[in-house]
Amino acid sequence: MSRLLLGRRVLLGAVAVLAAPRILKAQAPLRVGDQRGNARAVMEASGQLRGFGDRIAWSEFPAAAPLVEALNAGAIDTGLVGDAPFTFGAAAGAPIKAIAATRENREGLAILVAKDSPIQSIQDLRGKRIATGRGSIGHQVILAALENAGLPLDAVQFVFLLPADAKAAWSRGSVEAWSTWEPYVSQEEVLNGARRVAHGQGITPGLGFQAARTEAIASRREELAEFVRRLAAARAWANANVEGYAKTWSDLMNIPAPVAEHWFRRAATRVVPIDDSVAADEQRNIDLYARANLVRRRIEAKELLDASFNTAIASGNRGA
Repeated sequence: MSRLLLGRRVLLGAVAVLAAPRILKAQAPLRVGDQRGNARAVMEASGQLRGFGDRIAWSEFPAAAPLVEALNAGAIDTGLVGDAPFTFGAAAGAPIKAIAATRENREGLAILVAKDSPIQSIQDLRGKRIATGRGSIGHQVILAALENAGLPLDAVQFVFLLPADAKAAWSRGSVEAWSTWEPYVSQEEVLNGARRVAHGQGITPGLGFQAARTEAIASRREELAEFVRRLAAARAWANANVEGYAKTWSDLMNIPAPVAEHWFRRAATRVVPIDDSVAADEQRNIDLYARANLVRRRIEAKELLDASFNTAIASGNRGA
């Protein structure tokens, strides 16, 4: 073998070795966090995972707080969370930004009491114990409802628990109320006759965020754009096919279809771009937490939002 040919083979081998880590990195799946089958279920039901699902590694979380912790730790690249846990995570220094937003009717974010409870209004909750997740959207709606009723933000006793523990405490009467979100609200209303003494419609912005690690935004932009495009298309499909989607989701999550249909018809969840209205509503959230002394440094909403994926979102909403 000539020296020239040998040299070329050595050079080609070295190039292949150097390129290998980048190839492997490019082939690694996008790590996506989910809650109660939320994004995954609607994307599967709508067909939006065809040709894309094998490029995603899903992780299921019981609530938004541990999902945000996973984002902070670098265990996942992106995940959908409510505006409250997103804000608390970002305020605590998690390297995340919102690359898409969701809006929905907020009647499914509510403070629940048992059907035979004497409590009839938010005023009746003064001094009472309310179970919710610390920094969750359930926590947020309590604060907003207290302000809306002209009550001080410390007028109730907070009992911070994850959803399963909160439901158990509420069911056995250890707390007088449970402030939670969907599908828990519809599940308790439809199956157990629970009553809402307050809900988020009109007093909270109704935002959720597709949060992503800043390093993922830099290195996996194409995949993130494709994900939010497909998620937007999936949500548009679900709103036009509520009954069918409710049946699919209930089969996946082993929850009665009437619960799912009650939730989906009320919520009408849609993916929206990061625009001025989203920034203004997120600033309202931040300011509420500041008044409650839950956020102790000045935060500007625009610092937490990334509008560079808006074209992909618009494409998904058009069904492209």
